[in-house]
Amino acid sequence: MADSVVPTYAGLSGQKLRFAITATATIGFLLFGYDQGVMSGIITGEQFNWEFPATKGNDAYHSTIQGTVTSVYELGCFAGAIAALMYGERLGRRKSILCGAFIMILGTLIQITAFRGHWELGQFIIGRIITGIGNGANTSSIPVWQAETSKSHNRGLLICIEAAMIAVGTVIAYWLDFGFSFVDNSSQWRFPITFQIVFAVLLIIGIMILPESPRWLLNHGNEAEAQKVLAALNQTTENNEETQMEKKVILDSIAAVAGVESTSGFKDVFSRGKGQHLRRMIIGASSQMFQQLGGCNAVIYYCPVLFEESIKLDRTLSLVLGGVNATVYALSTLFSFIFIERAGRRKLFLIGSAGQAIAMLITMGCLIPGTIESAKGAAAGLFLFIIFFGATWLELPWLYPAELSPLKTRTRANALSTSTNWIFNFLIVQITPTMIASIGWKTYLVFAIFNVSFIPIIYLFYPETAGRSLEEIDIVFARAFCDGASPVRVAKEMPKLDVKEVEQAAGELELRDRGDGDVEKNTGPEVREVRVGRMTE
Repeated sequence: MADSVVPTYAGLSGQKLRFAITATATIGFLLFGYDQGVMSGIITGEQFNWEFPATKGNDAYHSTIQGTVTSVYELGCFAGAIAALMYGERLGRRKSILCGAFIMILGTLIQITAFRGHWELGQFIIGRIITGIGNGANTSSIPVWQAETSKSHNRGLLICIEAAMIAVGTVIAYWLDFGFSFVDNSSQWRFPITFQIVFAVLLIIGIMILPESPRWLLNHGNEAEAQKVLAALNQTTENNEETQMEKKVILDSIAAVAGVESTSGFKDVFSRGKGQHLRRMIIGASSQMFQQLGGCNAVIYYCPVLFEESIKLDRTLSLVLGGVNATVYALSTLFSFIFIERAGRRKLFLIGSAGQAIAMLITMGCLIPGTIESAKGAAAGLFLFIIFFGATWLELPWLYPAELSPLKTRTRANALSTSTNWIFNFLIVQITPTMIASIGWKTYLVFAIFNVSFIPIIYLFYPETAGRSLEEIDIVFARAFCDGASPVRVAKEMPKLDVKEVEQAAGELELRDRGDGDVEKNTGPEVREVRVGRMTE
């Protein structure tokens, strides 16, 4: 039967199956974006402040309480990412995502059942943390699942669409908050928080009917199911040459990094050698850290608050401008759809950092005089920032770590990079209200300095991965190690490889190891000349 029948999942195969996987992944990030934006219009709302009196006020103390209520969600996300780090590989991509969605629903129910006079703030905070745990597990698992079921030529585009849904979710949250701001009862905040359950249920349905990552299946010895998934994704029979070759390349990749992941441990993430696992993890994690230190969530979480407190607009106009800002944010993601593969990761990282720095300097400069008229220019700076962020830094840190790490450490390394995102996300969301209340315009100078500092680091250490298969990226780092070269240079000089060339290169690197014994010792001038020649052929 394998000779003549194309396997299907939910009746789908080929492009339709890949589209269904992408659609489900985007729902997961839509949920992420919605939960990220929903507190922005609630935290200073009349009904929310009545239900939780400790959040009412704009002095340093009450601003800190607002920051805490909002930022504990990030602590939960951090814990969820750590849980994915510890148990994600054992559970698999699908089960990790399912657990995350169910946990998010539980956390939401705890939040909306908080009532004044019944330890309301504590219950709400616990609910926020639990919801965050679910989201942390999802954001660690979904990009890996997406990357491992995508074709190399459109992997960047698909994950950009997925990450762009963060912006769409934020738009939905902002405008729903605005609409319910006119409701004069607790539905003003309870309904917007409850609404995220809709996305969680859709995510659960999608995950239950779609396949597991074929790379994870092969990495855990389930070759029969992996072969079926690969055939369904390629819309071929299981014995088709293309499917069999792809399976062999993945298995060779697993073997090249010392065997099945179930026999590896957490320490492997910090190993060096030919796989350069530590280097790859650090690069991926740094991109997540830079995303947060650039100031994105100071704008996304507190946009209406910034308009209200920094620019001195009334609450209704602040909510409207917050919604418009979120809409511009979502539209700006379309830029990445076009250029993520054409321009590549490195150029977009560099352009985004420079643009965000300029936007923060504009915002800072317009706030220095302290007049209402000059402060209006700061609004333009915030809009410019969100355009650059939505076009570049929103998507890239969710794509880059997932494709950068080898199969042996991908789940753990991606969870570490996501954990880095959440801990710095917590830091920024926690301190932003207090910074605005205490140092005013200098807040934006801090973010501008951070963005400028990213540029030389990206230029020197971030290799280009656009258009390369996940196994090909393994070859880039292995060759860089063997040749004593920078992965940035190797990625620039090494031509794109097809499936057979990847297999040949992997075999060549294995033979090189067997012949040399210790690769680092065999780096004489004559050997280096041969290696560089091979790299640039």
